[in-house]
Amino acid sequence: MARKSTANNVIEKVTTSKPTNHLKLRIDDLKTFQPLTDNQKQFFDAYKRGDYFIALHGVAGTGKTFCALYKAIEEVMDKSNPFDKIIVVRSAVQSRDMGHLPGDVNEKMEIYQQPYRQICENLFGRRDAWDRLEEQHHIEFISTSFIRGMSFDNAIIIVDEMQNLTFEEIDTVMTRVGHMSKIIWCGDYRQTDLNKKKNDMSGILKFFDIAMHMKGFPRIEFTPDDIVRSSLVKDYIIAKMNFEDAVS
Repeated sequence: MARKSTANNVIEKVTTSKPTNHLKLRIDDLKTFQPLTDNQKQFFDAYKRGDYFIALHGVAGTGKTFCALYKAIEEVMDKSNPFDKIIVVRSAVQSRDMGHLPGDVNEKMEIYQQPYRQICENLFGRRDAWDRLEEQHHIEFISTSFIRGMSFDNAIIIVDEMQNLTFEEIDTVMTRVGHMSKIIWCGDYRQTDLNKKKNDMSGILKFFDIAMHMKGFPRIEFTPDDIVRSSLVKDYIIAKMNFEDAVS
């Protein structure tokens, strides 16, 4: 069987599913992927063990979000598992500036769903995959601006771009995890978009320091060796890190 990489070269495809014309997505429609790097494999192994609290941390282009969403979809669509839905939580940095964007809240949020729409399109080979998953109540996108007071039971929570959350926001998300749920954190403290001039400080490192005192907290560090998006991105990230080390 031919081996072929995804459009963003995150994970290598080893099997394909037959194209379907039905509207409703089934687990058989989900393409099968295997990890390309040791750290991607480490995450797959942690997920297989049933770890319910995982952090994927490291540089861009290493497939952190892709891996997390793929494994979550795989599990949610398997009716033998207790999880009903995936909750994708995105940082509130963008929603703080939403007033400058046209449209209502849902239309503004649509912009920040695009990375996950693209991943779902790659996973199912259908441009409407995200919409179908939403209609089937398998997936939901929420900004941290609207999460307070909620409780997520029987859910797989993916917190993406966590470096753009203050510690108070991270604390709020962490305390939303309800019965029979798991949470996956994805981010890189080097990429924060928070505005220090407004006293916005990323809470990612403080959170990691606290979480290290908890049982069963695999924190998987992705390095430039894990970059699979493209050789150009890999060369650029390495050059940038060397430059930052030299001037610090």
